[in-house]
Amino acid sequence: MADKLIIFDTTLRDGEQSPGASMTRDEKLRIARQLERLKVDVIEAGFAASSNGDFEAVQAIANAIKDSTVCSLARANDKDIARSVEALRGAQRARVHTFIATSALHMEKKLRMSPEQVLEQAKQSVRFARNLLDDIEFSPEDGYRSDPDFLCRVLEAVIAEGATTINVPDTVGYAVPELYGEFIRNLRERVPNSDKAIWSVHCHNDLGMAVANSLAGVKIGGARQVECTINGLGERAGNCSLEEVVMAIKTRRDYFGLEVGIDTHHILAASRMVSQTTGFVVQPNKAVVGANAFAHASGIHQDGVLKARDTYEIMRAEDVGWSANKIVLGKLSGRNAFKQRLQDLGVQLESESEINAAFARFKELADRKSEIFDEDILALVSDESVSSDKEQFGFVSLSQRSETGERPHAAIVFTVTGLEVKAQSEGNGPVDATLKAIESHVQSGAEMVLYSVNAISGSTESQGEVTVRLQNSGRVVNGVGSDPDIVVASAKAYLSALNKLQSKADRVAAQG
Repeated sequence: MADKLIIFDTTLRDGEQSPGASMTRDEKLRIARQLERLKVDVIEAGFAASSNGDFEAVQAIANAIKDSTVCSLARANDKDIARSVEALRGAQRARVHTFIATSALHMEKKLRMSPEQVLEQAKQSVRFARNLLDDIEFSPEDGYRSDPDFLCRVLEAVIAEGATTINVPDTVGYAVPELYGEFIRNLRERVPNSDKAIWSVHCHNDLGMAVANSLAGVKIGGARQVECTINGLGERAGNCSLEEVVMAIKTRRDYFGLEVGIDTHHILAASRMVSQTTGFVVQPNKAVVGANAFAHASGIHQDGVLKARDTYEIMRAEDVGWSANKIVLGKLSGRNAFKQRLQDLGVQLESESEINAAFARFKELADRKSEIFDEDILALVSDESVSSDKEQFGFVSLSQRSETGERPHAAIVFTVTGLEVKAQSEGNGPVDATLKAIESHVQSGAEMVLYSVNAISGSTESQGEVTVRLQNSGRVVNGVGSDPDIVVASAKAYLSALNKLQSKADRVAAQG
């Protein structure tokens, strides 16, 4: 019987630390339900002590999720841990994940604590947490760059205090596979009570090796939990990618000899949901979930695949959720068919009124677009969740004129705290004119650091999905909008980003 590899998903915590990727409570809840559908073992729902919004999101997920363990991050202090335990009170299975930095650089420059103070703080925090909860994970932040002798002391001490999972993070993505695997193995061999805890790996992708390092930690080091995110989402270059680790373990079972409990048929749906919620587009050549992951352009490859799929495909596209039949609904489809498709996609709306509002948006889109794809449905539901929030700005209508040799002009109507306002402007193009028109009234002073357009599906009739990233006073936010008219989608995205800038929810950056 093969060993079980625990999949710990931190999309909603570490993944959310990507600049602009912060999510609302409802968005987090929707993704958590998809992760449960995926049969993720542990869902790190957030950092409950960082803000009231994150506390409420962790609490909502803890109350809703039944099949996965729900986890909250906490710094190594009693206040953070107590706040996490409070947020997790409704969970069927709860875990607190506490951390403190152990590298000389972090202890001296960031914490301004001596090694002995860090050791004592780690012990006290795990002891306090274990008195409140049975499932405690401990992470030495920047563990890979820590002195091995000191790290062994810390890890032995926290296991003795009751830590049930020991996670060794490569916080800055500095590791290489062979060395990281040996590092984990050496720790497990040197820590006398290492057999009393499950060992875990958490790798960042700064050198493009997060998945390779994680797998080396498993194969060479003997770790039995991998911390990862959907699409490899995460700050800087991202985290270890869940879909890549899972499919590597399943495809090369002959080498790893491990089992995972993930239902891979829901991988693609999870990938799309995270991408459309955060506005972080999946690159076409991304392994497993990229648009080209199972595409064959070479004539030799095409001939081989037609004769026998395994000549060039080591995985079956349908095993991760790809389907040749992407068209799901049209303008004649009824409410029940729409509701069923939402369920198939893992989307659970809270009330009948939300379903009715989403269905109305679907019918409106179907009048403009003959073929409705899964991506379209996810986009309109995402738009509905945004518009249902108490937003300051909302889109109403747009007219724009663009002609060769003439300067483009846009006139837009949008709401500000429920009241309609009109604005107009010229620009270098219709999108530029539209966004300048909005800004002429709002005067946010925000700097646009990213503007991107992505076709949701594959034809000229496709909806355009626009991501706008704004920066103001140190805050970075993403706004996402979708519409068959990309100028309208751009206006929606800009207004969405402005709404997030107006949010007063503060966040505390923390990273394991």
